[in-house]
Parts: sequence; C-alpha cells; structure tokens
Amino acid sequence: MASFKDKSTSFYQKAKTLYMEKAQIIAGEESKLKDLLQRATTRVKDFSNNPNVKAAIEPIMVFKRMIYAHKNGTHKLSTKTLGLLVLGLLYFVMPIDIIPDFLPFIGFADDVSVVIAIFNVLKNEIEDFEAWEKTHLK
Repeated sequence: MASFKDKSTSFYQKAKTLYMEKAQIIAGEESKLKDLLQRATTRVKDFSNNPNVKAAIEPIMVFKRMIYAHKNGTHKLSTKTLGLLVLGLLYFVMPIDIIPDFLPFIGFADDVSVVIAIFNVLKNEIEDFEAWEKTHLK
C-alpha cells in the first residue's frame, strides 16, 4: 500500500507534467501565448489589491516582459526558460489548481508559491534580463 507521501509525490509529479505539457504547447503557438499574456494581465489587475497575491505580482510582470521580449526577437530565451515562464503564468491564471482560488486565505497560496519557485529557479536569467532591459530599453 502506498503511503500518503508517495501518493502526494505522485500527484505532484502528474500535475507538474500536465502543466508543463500545456505550457510547452502554449509557448509554441502565438495565439495561445498572446491569450495567456492577456489573461495574466487581467488577473493581475483583478487581484492587485489582494494581499495574498501581491508577492507574485512583480515576478509575473517580469515573466511577461521576458516573454514579450522573446516574442519580438529582442531577447531570446531558451526553450526551457520560456516553458517555465509560461508554466508560471498558466498556473497563475488557472482558477482550478491544487488549491482552488475561491478558498479564502489559502486559495492563492499555491499560485504564489509556484510563481515564486519559478522566479527563484530562473533568478540568474531574470537578473541578466533586467540588466539587458536597463541597457536596451531606455
């Protein structure tokens, strides 16, 4: 019989695989990527005053700027980086995820956690991008 830890790890891996597959599809299709960026913009506006979401807003804005720069060809990203950025935005905009967003106080905890985790994984690339932004977008 599988333990709770084994079951939760298996569930996490399945969710991660599912979201990453969706992220790769979205990253490869211009219209889907554009739709995701618009949905992220709307969701940030809708929840910008929510104290549970504020920690994720700046990373989301950086993710969006990086994706736009990649899309317009001014700052290319690796496939992995683009996939992770899309994954973060996708998880943020999906209303049904590991902890449903309608639950008070904790509904956005997983969204914020995923965004911040991706931000930390890509920290060096984000710092490089922000340095590039300062010199190229004056």
